[in-house]
Amino acid sequence: MKNLENKVAIVTGAGRGIGREIAILMAKEGAKVVVNDLGGGVDGEGNDTKVADEVVGEIEAAGGVGVANYDSVAQYNDAEGIVKTAIDTFGQIDIVVNNAGNLRDRMIFKMSEQEWDAVISVHLKGAFNVTRAAAPFFKEQKSGRFINMTSTSGLIGNIGQGNYAAAKLGIWGLTNVTALDMARYNVTANAIAPFAWSRLVGTIPTESDEDQERVERSKRLSPAHIAPLVAYLSSEDAADVTSQIFGVRGKEIMVFSQPRPIRSVYNSDGWTVEKIASIKGALKSSFTPLEVSADVFPYDPLA
Repeated sequence: MKNLENKVAIVTGAGRGIGREIAILMAKEGAKVVVNDLGGGVDGEGNDTKVADEVVGEIEAAGGVGVANYDSVAQYNDAEGIVKTAIDTFGQIDIVVNNAGNLRDRMIFKMSEQEWDAVISVHLKGAFNVTRAAAPFFKEQKSGRFINMTSTSGLIGNIGQGNYAAAKLGIWGLTNVTALDMARYNVTANAIAPFAWSRLVGTIPTESDEDQERVERSKRLSPAHIAPLVAYLSSEDAADVTSQIFGVRGKEIMVFSQPRPIRSVYNSDGWTVEKIASIKGALKSSFTPLEVSADVFPYDPLA
C-alpha cells in the first residue's frame, strides 16, 4: 500500500519548482492532489491556468489523480474555494501544504508599502487563509496534516528581504500555534525551510563573485529533494511529529532548535542603564546572523 493511499492533499503554488515536485510525489504515493497555482510571475502578478493544468497532466500521465485550482491564496474567499475544490471533487481533505510564494526584494530603507503588503499577503496571510479554511474539516474528522514552508531568511535573516523574512518567520509562528490549537484533534503542523534552486531564488541580485558562486551552488540543489520529507510528514507514520522546524538541503535533513533563553541575569536591586551596560557581554548570543550561516552549514550536502 502506498504511504498516502486514500488521502486528499492540497498543494499551493504547485505549478512550478518545489510545489510541483511535492504534488507529483504525493500523487505517486497515492494521494489525490489539488494542484493550486495562480500561474503568476515571481512577483505574484498575472495569471496563467496552463501552469497548474500541466502538472495535473503529468500526474495523470503517471497514473495518479489530480485536479487544478487557480484561486489566489491571498484572498480569504479564494482560499475557501481551494478547499471546496478538494471537498467537491474528492469528498474530503487530509493534507495541506502551504507552499505558494512570491518575492519583492528591496533594502529596508527603499522598500515600499506595496512591496511589503504583496509579500505578506501571499506568504503569511495566504498560509493563514488556507489553514483557516481547512481546519474545521480536520477538527471534525479528528485528523489532518499541515506542512508550511518557512525559510532561513526568517529564521536567521537575509539582506534585502525584510518583507519575505517577516512573512516566513510569521509562518513559523502560525505553524507552532496551529499545532497547539489542533493537537487535541490529532492534527499535526510542521514547517520546512527548503534549500533549493527555484525561479524565486534566481531573482535574488548578485553583487559580488561570492554571491554569484552561491547562486551557482544553489543550482545544484534540486526542488525534488524537498518532496520526500513533505510526503513523510503527511503520512500516518508521522502522526506524533508536530510543531517542528525542518531544513532540507540536498541530501541533508536538519531539525532546527526551538527558540529558548540561553542565559539570564538577575539583580536583586533591579537594573539601571549603567548596570546593564556593565554586563553587556552577557546580552549577546553566541552568533550573529552574519556568522551563523557559515557555522551551521559548513559542508557540501551533495558530496
